[in-house]
Amino acid sequence: MDKIRKAVALGDFDGMHLAHKTVITGAENAIIYCVNNRFTLLQKSIFERRYKNAVFADFEKIKNMSATEFIDRVLIDSYGAETLLCGFNFRFGKGAMWSALDLREYLESRGVWVRILEHLDYDGEPISSSRIREALKAGDIQSANAMLGYNFTFENEVISGDKRGRKAGFPTANQKLPVGLTVPKYGVYESKTEIDGRLYKSFTNIGIRPSWRVEEPLCETHIFDFDGDLYGKTVRVELIRYIREEKIFSDINELKEQLTNDKSSIV
Repeated sequence: MDKIRKAVALGDFDGMHLAHKTVITGAENAIIYCVNNRFTLLQKSIFERRYKNAVFADFEKIKNMSATEFIDRVLIDSYGAETLLCGFNFRFGKGAMWSALDLREYLESRGVWVRILEHLDYDGEPISSSRIREALKAGDIQSANAMLGYNFTFENEVISGDKRGRKAGFPTANQKLPVGLTVPKYGVYESKTEIDGRLYKSFTNIGIRPSWRVEEPLCETHIFDFDGDLYGKTVRVELIRYIREEKIFSDINELKEQLTNDKSSIV
């Protein structure tokens, strides 16, 4: 029986979208080496739980390494890589000096395999983190989710709000967006909310609430069939479908009517 070669998958992996997944599934139990830890599409706390074999680079320590120094000191000496996996557009070394093909050429004579994965398309174009960010900012959450391979998800502590939703009969769990995460287009989304391992139907407003304005974007989620105190609790929200843009309401009754319509639009 052949020995399983120790594999390291290389990339930014800021969202672990479908194209990223083609890289990490190229070998059994690959170490996922995250090079530039931005996490604009999937926050780090969720990433760590989903991918327990991930290693997060200290980018400040590696950004000025030459390509050969990075390969020898990090990939070979530190992680003992016998197989390296990366995407076709992976670049590394100071100033992004080397490509995936350079990596393969340098290592092929040393018995280290390099597997380069080709791009994966969605709607006729390659999937990329930048495409997904653009879709999120445009409110095209369904395309973003299709390219991610999962629903755009975030989690944060529930904070106290002004309770206007409760006064209208629609109490909300209020959260700040995680720092660094791409801010989706302002508006109301069909969503799912996880509380203590159970998923609930919900809808979520992301924005500045033009009727009563807040200084920074806020997420307000009305959770169906739930009645409980969530203050101080970390809650996870998944965005499913964009329903409408934010609106200015003249009074609480107009807000209540709109929220009733929003809820009825969710099957």
